[in-house]
Formats: sequence, structure tokens, C-alpha cells
Amino acid sequence: MREIRQHGPYHYVFSRYVEPVAHVKPGETVAIYTDDAFESQITQGSDRPSQILGAYLNPQTGPIYVEGAEPGDTLVVRIVDSEPTRDWAVSVFVPYFGGLTATKLTRTLHDPLPEKVWLYQLRDGWLEHNERLRFPWRPFMGTVGTAPELEALSALTPFDHGGNMDVPDVKPGNTVYLPVRVPGALFFTGDCHAGQGQGELCGVALEITAKVTMTFDLIKQKPIAWPRIESPEELMVVGSARPMEDAARIAYAELVGWLTELGWDRWEAYEALTQIGDLYVGNMVDTYYSLVAKIRKEYALVGHRAESSLKATESTTG
Repeated sequence: MREIRQHGPYHYVFSRYVEPVAHVKPGETVAIYTDDAFESQITQGSDRPSQILGAYLNPQTGPIYVEGAEPGDTLVVRIVDSEPTRDWAVSVFVPYFGGLTATKLTRTLHDPLPEKVWLYQLRDGWLEHNERLRFPWRPFMGTVGTAPELEALSALTPFDHGGNMDVPDVKPGNTVYLPVRVPGALFFTGDCHAGQGQGELCGVALEITAKVTMTFDLIKQKPIAWPRIESPEELMVVGSARPMEDAARIAYAELVGWLTELGWDRWEAYEALTQIGDLYVGNMVDTYYSLVAKIRKEYALVGHRAESSLKATESTTG
């Protein structure tokens, strides 16, 4: 299996205007090495994030050019595995950043939260800072995305290209579907998390370096507007916006659309998601908030038309 590493400086934007670091073929599985959100600059409890970290956060490995990808396609990314490449993770409090403090976009006059660095030792499947702050290894990719059609977007920003969604379901065993808006798709990933609660409350998860194994594929000329996720049990759509209710509306509206592609009547899909849909907050701290709408496959795939449509999609992706 081929390994992909970032040669030269990391990119901190999702952009079509940078050269690919690698090319992959549809159906190919590769191992991608990623740095943590701070490019490994925070290493000890005495570090001061405000003095060490600048404007550049979330270094991305990429872009990766997917051969044969054209605008209007859907990129299929199956996350096979995520392995730590060091035995510790880090979380921090950053002044004027997080869900329960003033930020650039939510202004108040109160003092910032105290700066603090939390180091977690990874051992036997657990990350431990002390006996209370001890959590299981639950890896996922904070950022996955493709290049936007025209503009360059910060690696801190989630939007319809994917980006910094901080959604725990972007994890091994699941498949992520992303829109292709430029030739080659130009896929980026980074910001691996060893674990995170819904919302990413302080703005920083359990940040770790990783080797992520992914398989790439394409669904030709079947465009999607927003990122989709498929697990063995559920179908999901991610919406990113401010205010938060608009992110929820995007996610649920797009999930209605996915169900209609699978043979549902539009208004029956709306009714079904009203009664059995799930919704959770991926992040409530980034430039846009990310919300995930989901439905279990046992409800989504009721009826012959739905099953036939999904099988057709699966056969297209190989």
C-alpha cells in the first residue's frame, strides 16, 4: 500500500491553486500521514498557545488528485483505519476561542478564559490526563474536503466542500461522500482527533498525529451539494452555517433530498425525519457551525425502490 506524506510546507486552505502532493486512481487504497491541529508545536504543559500559535491552524495533507474526477462527480472516501503516530494527544484553552467564551464573532466585554494545556498519554486504548480526565480512543478526521470551485477557504472553515466539520462520524468504518467541483477533486485531510464530544465545546479536541488509511472512488456525474456520510447503520448529511438553525436546516433538507433519490416521496421523507430523524452538533466553535442530520437505514431503505437505488449506487462506486 502506498503512503502519502506532505513534502514541503503544509497547506492551511482548501484551494484549487496549489499543486497536488500525489495522484490516486479510483479504487486505490492509500495511507495518509497527518499532523495535529497545531503542527506539533504544543508539546508540554508550560507552553503558552497564544505565544506559540499564529494565524495558521489545521495543517492539511494534500491536495490529492483523484484521476478521472470531474466537476459534477461525487468523490467517495472510505475510511479504513486511523492509527496514532505518537503516544500522546493534546487539548488547550485558547483565549477568545471556544463555545463558552467571547470570540471574534461573538463579542462581549468579559475577560478571556485562562490559557491551559492538557496533555493526554495514550496507552492501551485510553487517553489519560488524570483519573477524572480519562477517555477511550475514538479516532476520526476533523477535516476532510475537496477544493472549492473558485475561492480558497481556510482550513478552519467547514462549508459545502467539507472542510473542518469536526464530525465524529468521519471515522474508520464509514464512507464520506464529497462534491467534486474541480478536475481531480483535490482532496485534503488533517486534524485527526483521538476523541471529541459533540460540539467540540472548548474548540480543541484530543489532537493527535496519525496515519489514516483511505480508499478513493467516484460516482460519475451524480453531483451532491453538501457532504454525506454513510455508516453500516445510518445515512447522514452535514450542514455548516451560522446561525446554527440554518446548519440544521441544510442538513435535514439535504437528507430529505437523499431519501427522494432512494425512491421516497418528498413529503413522506419530511414526515419520516420529523418522527425518526436524529440531529447532533459536530462543532459549535468554528467560523461556521456543523450539524449532522441522520436516519437509520432500517427506516431509510424501506421498499423495493429504495433498495434497488442504493444497490445501483453501490455498484457504481465499486
